[in-house]
Amino acid sequence: MTDSRQIEQQAADWLVRRDADGWTAREQTTLDGWLGESPRHKVAFLRLQSAWAETGRLQALAAGLPAGTLPPRRLSADSTADARPDLRGITFAPRHGAGHGARIPGWRNVAAALTLVAAGSAAWGGWQISGREQAQYASTVGQIQTVTLPDGSTATLSSDSRLDVRISRGERNIALLQGEAFFDVAHDTRRPFVVETGGRRVAAVGTRFSVRRDPGAVRVVVTEGKVRLESQAGADGRAQPVSLLPAGSVATAGRNGVLVRSVPVADAERYLEWRDGFLTFDDTSLAEAASEFNRFNTRKLELADATVATLRVGGNFRWSNAEGFARLLEQGFPVRAERHEDRIVLHTR
Repeated sequence: MTDSRQIEQQAADWLVRRDADGWTAREQTTLDGWLGESPRHKVAFLRLQSAWAETGRLQALAAGLPAGTLPPRRLSADSTADARPDLRGITFAPRHGAGHGARIPGWRNVAAALTLVAAGSAAWGGWQISGREQAQYASTVGQIQTVTLPDGSTATLSSDSRLDVRISRGERNIALLQGEAFFDVAHDTRRPFVVETGGRRVAAVGTRFSVRRDPGAVRVVVTEGKVRLESQAGADGRAQPVSLLPAGSVATAGRNGVLVRSVPVADAERYLEWRDGFLTFDDTSLAEAASEFNRFNTRKLELADATVATLRVGGNFRWSNAEGFARLLEQGFPVRAERHEDRIVLHTR
């Protein structure tokens, strides 16, 4: 599947070319063909077209230019690559039953999407006992925090996550007590890097991967190198089955075993866009999408009935902007949002 960032860049290129002088019928036909290839193409183009119309060309294209400088009218697709800002934000693909062809209304004030900047640093405490270094790290709700571990590896903690780190001359043990973390492991063949959580062990030497702990399940995403996923030894001490996960693996381990999917590394990276402030959905139920938003926000999304929970959404959303997500649902779905100080309740309209 085409990466959402690439789609938005292509949509921006088309929009710039169409706005330039000399737009031809042949170019319009080519654009129509691109829009018809995928609903995601059309959604991205409509979103950027709305931003273009509502916020003006200066806001849509001139981010990063010197103060007082207006973007030129005639820009080629290549020449805009450096001047154009990162146009990722909120994309929207309403899909529900037979309503795939429903019109997608424009969204006002796209450029004003809220971004939460997490303040403070991860809680930390470290000490040394008999040659073993120990440390604890924690992030609060809505905080993404990258820390350097005693062995030189780095860990990026997702919202509301906790790590207990114990490193000695012969081992590197990390307990993920809560939440999710992405690890960039310092290479050391003498000391395997082992993450333990939810009755599972994830072992690596030098690689990049994430581990997420959910009720009843553990998810591992590998973006570089290889890791071993295994169950902790049972009461009888017998070794448990091992899954070897290369880059591009997305593994979910639960009560019924381990499910492993192999995808392009670029697609595996989409599971980790929370590090940059985004959540990516692809034909995802609203129940699951709301649960993801709630991991990062103290103001929760609640679903009032089963019908609204089964609606399907797709696109790239800022996890800090649950209010904007609710507004989009009201515009594109039969959804009514009931707003309270501590929650937003979504009803079928």
